[in-house]
Amino acid sequence: MTYTAAVVGASGYAGGELVRLLLGHPHFEVGPLAAHTRAGQRFGDVHPQLAPLADRELIAADADALAGADVIFIALPHGQSASLVSHLPATVPVVDLGADFRLTDAHAWGTYYGGDHAGSWLYGLPELPGVREQLVDATRVANPGCYPTAVIVGVAPLVAAGLVETQPLIVVAASGTSGAGRNPSDTLLASSVMGSMSAYKVGGMHQHTPEMEQVLTSAAGEDVRVSFTPLLAPMSRGILATTSAALTPSAEPEALRECLHAAYDREKFIHVLPEGQWPQTSSTYGANSVQIQLAVDKHTGRVIVVTALDNLVKGAAGQALQNANLMLGFAEDSGLTDCGVAP
Repeated sequence: MTYTAAVVGASGYAGGELVRLLLGHPHFEVGPLAAHTRAGQRFGDVHPQLAPLADRELIAADADALAGADVIFIALPHGQSASLVSHLPATVPVVDLGADFRLTDAHAWGTYYGGDHAGSWLYGLPELPGVREQLVDATRVANPGCYPTAVIVGVAPLVAAGLVETQPLIVVAASGTSGAGRNPSDTLLASSVMGSMSAYKVGGMHQHTPEMEQVLTSAAGEDVRVSFTPLLAPMSRGILATTSAALTPSAEPEALRECLHAAYDREKFIHVLPEGQWPQTSSTYGANSVQIQLAVDKHTGRVIVVTALDNLVKGAAGQALQNANLMLGFAEDSGLTDCGVAP
């Protein structure tokens, strides 16, 4: 049986990546492709790499035009999903790639995003304990952010096992320019980015901070605080995240690696690398995978966890498709690969 998938925000980077993955999916056909400011344009003029759909016209993000789809993916800028969702049939599965339904705390939403809090949906990170089972019965799923996916996958098992202190976790993570979306900006010009790295939203200002804290607090069973410094790297896609945490007094260094292996050895898309091999963004390019490595700094009594992923795949479109596969009863890895493209 073939299911029709609609993509709202198909003109953006994450939306385009999702369409690319859908074209290779054995159970989906690509249905309505909706956009906002680019409605009425040829899809091929926006995404020339997706030749099979080049002559499709991008339509307006109208609930009536989407209602006939079997599943709807929404990849709109943050704050724009909730109003559309309120007009969609409750029985149609929806995966929102934006932040509108990730946070449970209305105050955190107001602080970091502004405006009214739309509520929260199931947080769709399948590798977290218990989430995969809930996805099977879900019709509304909030897809995690790219930075949070990289950080949470790396340290959630460690905080859950009580192996590291939870206040604070120090995160420094670099992202490619596609993580900032497609809207033009002077800071994203090639002449500004190439040959340079820069920090942005420093000092706890990045909107993904409360998302990391929310999920890691749930995993730890106690309050987690994250100090997050994001960096812009001169590459089109990819995230390399480094998280540092103090070891708890009873934690044995060898237990840290054992904890990650216990959490992920049976997971297709999460790879704990052999000792001495470090994650690199080029190895996850185009893949729905996360690479993890850690080292214990005995001098400071801290562990450093390094993760790499493709911000447009496991950090966005690939994870959304992974969630939809589980929601609709398909094999979880349908249309997805854990093999990157290199060089």
